[in-house]
Amino acid sequence: MRFTLSTSWKYLSVALILALLIGCAAPGVGPTSGSVSQNTDPTKASNPAATVEPTEAEPTLAPTLTSEPTQSGETPTEQATESPTETEAVADPAQEATDAPATETVAPTTAPTNTPMPVKSLRMNSPEYGMQSFPWWRPEVASRDFQVINDAGFGWAKVNFGWRDIEGAGKGVFDWSRTDPIVDMANQEGLDLVVRLDHQPSWAGGGFPLNGPPDNLQDFADFLTAMVGRYKGRIRAYEVWNEPNLAREWGGKVPDPGSYVNMLRVAYRAIKAADPNAMVISAGLSPTGTWSDEAKPDDWYLESMYVAMGGPSNGYFDVLGAHAPGFKSAPERDPAEVAAIPGEGGHRAFCFRRVEDLRAIMVKYGDQNKQVAVLEFGWTSDPRPDSPYNWHAVSEEVKADYFVRAYQYAKENWTPWVGLMSLIYICDHEWTPEHEQYWWAISDPGWPDFNARPAYNALKAMPK
Repeated sequence: MRFTLSTSWKYLSVALILALLIGCAAPGVGPTSGSVSQNTDPTKASNPAATVEPTEAEPTLAPTLTSEPTQSGETPTEQATESPTETEAVADPAQEATDAPATETVAPTTAPTNTPMPVKSLRMNSPEYGMQSFPWWRPEVASRDFQVINDAGFGWAKVNFGWRDIEGAGKGVFDWSRTDPIVDMANQEGLDLVVRLDHQPSWAGGGFPLNGPPDNLQDFADFLTAMVGRYKGRIRAYEVWNEPNLAREWGGKVPDPGSYVNMLRVAYRAIKAADPNAMVISAGLSPTGTWSDEAKPDDWYLESMYVAMGGPSNGYFDVLGAHAPGFKSAPERDPAEVAAIPGEGGHRAFCFRRVEDLRAIMVKYGDQNKQVAVLEFGWTSDPRPDSPYNWHAVSEEVKADYFVRAYQYAKENWTPWVGLMSLIYICDHEWTPEHEQYWWAISDPGWPDFNARPAYNALKAMPK
């Protein structure tokens, strides 16, 4: 395994100097997939429509939707999430944001001089391979982890850029001291980046400190204009928000597909105006059949998004984002079989192939020529008896086997409509066995050595 320590320490020095000159970004609430918030305005320019290459005709799939409870007092299906429950107090719900007209944007500070990456098509190979990592606070660890992803033959890295960590000091006050080295290092390794964008700063409202939509969507658009313009040609894809079908990811408010679609439209316009070649991916939804003010079923939520969009997603996203944890089942397991067995979860959402239900909804509404990006998937090995994830824990060896089989199943059954498949995770350096994310990882924390678990070694050896 190669580690470019001299390069890594160069970035660390640069980061420290910049931090002294510029000031550190205000740390925020930890992301869904990490313990820290690292992640953790459209101008008057026209909105360039994304062109999608046609694919071979596919059979029309019949979506199987989660039925809404009809009787009061009915017990909802257990909610399934991969992330720990937020514990911060929920602020009073802010007034719902609106699609505001364009306003004057704040110009970004001097942009990096690095040259753009080669322009790639919005149409991905089927599948493409990615891993999520956490490069925010430790540049030397970030450099090593990007090398580890590349050494495994994977071409994508998923990272979280917390809005509050970049523009937390006030509107128009940007701190690029962490994002610049992250983008530089990923580009040097030849990795495509997919950046998750969420976690609004306190001044933007939205139920802060929870992750929630800003009071004024124009603030989000202005942030995107600055960031995407700065990294034009260097970040391939952007995921707009995360799991908005959960109240704790929607500012503590009842999940609202129409409001999310409104946000998605504003974000799409801002991103495309700043970088027409950037790929816009919708937020991965939490796989759940729960009906409550705290969560809505992912299939119902997605169909409601299509109703709000009025049909196909042109002008809203280029690629549909999805989350596909395997829970207790092997990746080939039929969702209908899982739904029939309470011990396996008792709902179609509790398996890797839940993605097929979401794909059927895409086809129903005329989006059959667009691809799906699986932005999070994996299995936990959580042995803690009191953990809510323990009921579906598998061994590290089974996890390794399931990962390889999942990629194989997708390649054999989801071609050509599946694109990026980004697994969780390269372990955050700060995680301990007390963090639930630690047990989803494919490595153990450590520096300078990379401590691979069986899953990483199996994925590295897997034919791509």
